[in-house]
Order: sequence, then C-alpha cells, then structure tokens
Amino acid sequence: MTESQKHSPWRMSVAPMMDWTDRHCRYLHRLLTRHTLLYTEMVTTGALIHGDVARHLRFNDEEHPVALQLGGSEPADLAQCAKLAQEWSYDEVNLNCGCPSERVQRGAFGACLMNEKDLVADCVKAMRDVVDIPVTVKHRIGIDKVESYDFVRDFIGTVADAGCEVFIVHARNAWLKGLSPKENREIPPLRYDVVAQLKRDFPELTIAINGGIADDETAAAQLAQVDGVMVGREAYHNPWWLARWDALYYGDVASDATRESVEEEMVRYMEREAAAHGTHWYSIARHMLGLRQGMPGARRWRQVWSDHRLKTLPPREVMQLARTKPGRPVEDAELASV
Repeated sequence: MTESQKHSPWRMSVAPMMDWTDRHCRYLHRLLTRHTLLYTEMVTTGALIHGDVARHLRFNDEEHPVALQLGGSEPADLAQCAKLAQEWSYDEVNLNCGCPSERVQRGAFGACLMNEKDLVADCVKAMRDVVDIPVTVKHRIGIDKVESYDFVRDFIGTVADAGCEVFIVHARNAWLKGLSPKENREIPPLRYDVVAQLKRDFPELTIAINGGIADDETAAAQLAQVDGVMVGREAYHNPWWLARWDALYYGDVASDATRESVEEEMVRYMEREAAAHGTHWYSIARHMLGLRQGMPGARRWRQVWSDHRLKTLPPREVMQLARTKPGRPVEDAELASV
C-alpha cells in the first residue's frame, strides 16, 4: 500500500442509501472508523432550493470526511446546491447518475442521465465553477440490457473532460423498466472486470467500485485493481465490520472500540440529540440494530432496542434492559411478539 493510497479519501467509503445513511447512521459509522468517507442519502436539488435547507444539510462535526450526494439535472440548480454544500462544510459533492427508480426517472435524473453524457458534463462544470471541494459522479456501467463497454467509457471520457476526476462505479447495469430498485441491486449481473478496464483506460482518474462487496477478501481484491471500494448494505446491516477498516485499509492502528463502548457512545449521542433537537432515541437506535450481528444474545438485544413499547423510557434505561439476562426485566416471550 503506497502512502497516496493510504490517504486517498475514496479508498473506502459507505454508499449513499435512501432512508438509511442519515446523520445518525453516519455518527455510528464514524465511531467505528476514523478515515472512511461517508455519504449522505441523496438530496434532490428541489428539496434544497424550495425546502428546509437545515433539515437536509445539518450534520455532526464528528462525521468528517462526509460527502453530500445530489440528485438533479439542471446545471444552474446543481451549482446553487453545490455552493450550499460547501457553505455547510461538506468535503465533497457527488452527482447521482446511478439510481434507477421510476420516481427519480420522473425527475429526469439518476441513472437515466447516463444517456445524456453532455448534460452531465455541463452539470459537473457548473458545480466545479462555483466550489473548491471535489465534484464527483456515481454511476452504473450501463443502461438496460445494453452491455457495450464503449457506452460507459465514453460517458466517463466526456464527463472527465468537464473536470470530474473521481468516478464511483456501480458494477451493474441499471434497468430503467421492469425492475424495482431492490431488484436493480441484485438481478443485473456484477461485472467487476468492466470497472477494472475503466481504471486501465483512465489511469489518471480516481475510479472506485461499488456493488456486491461484503467481505474483506472481495474488498482487497478490488483494491488491487482500482482506487477505492464503496460498500453499501453490508456496512449498514453489519456495521461492526467497519471497525477493522482503519487498520486493514489505511495502515492505521486498530480501533480500540468495543460493541459495548459504541453502544454507550450512541446513548450519549441520543441524549445529546434529544436536548439539542428534540430527536427521539428510537429514530436513532434503528441504525445500530446490526451492531451485535453474529454474537450470542444479539437477537434479544436487537428486540429490546426495537421494542416500541419501550419508547417512553430514556435510552440509558433501554440499554440496561438490553444488557440484562434473558427473562428479566423484560420477558422474552413478550419481546418475541413485537
């Protein structure tokens, strides 16, 4: 591992995931890894221009490095929102050219933008003209069932000419019709070789890979061919995996965190959020339910933290209940019925 690889912001990252990677989720992930780049959920330009900016952009200082992902296709609107990202101290702004959902398509952005590479180039240039932070693009390797390598190569070439230097490539096609977003993450075949070829053809660019990466063996194999790995659902469902990343992928000392210390820090965060913003702990706790995955007692611990009947209790009491032996003070039979 070279020094530049150790310190690349894109060496390891957690993907933007709708309804999941909010600021509470990112706070948990930052407790586990100091260096990994964290992405927001996609925020549309319309939501920022016409909505509550603070609600969409507020994040915790501890989350750095953190990137804002934008959804949109109007260069002027994206430029305005990129300026907001910089003003709010995000470390990067990313353009979504990979989401295949019909709702996103109706807004004329997401994966369908890959069919309009010149427009994407205009969007990137408009953002780069008004900010100093990196402007990056996340996209697929193709659209529908067309598997021409030339398509994605020309897309990257055109957008790179507009000044984009970092591409996060989901190694699947996006099927714009006939598949749900979930099916689009599972049915189109993964083609890691296409992403490796892109890196060979564009050695001067930073190319990171996304899609189906769920273990260290796969991540290490990809890092031997491209510049970075973006992990999606496995990072959410099994967050403890992230505790190994600083040592494995950045050459840093291993984290001394334990699952218990992370749970304790999350309870402190819940208390802080309640005092500062009136946030209920229940909306934060949902992000840490995978923390004890694979450990003895994980199912009961998860049931306690997700039990709606305990919502009236302060989070510190819920933590104590989750750590008690089965049967007391919350009966297992009751929890099993939740």
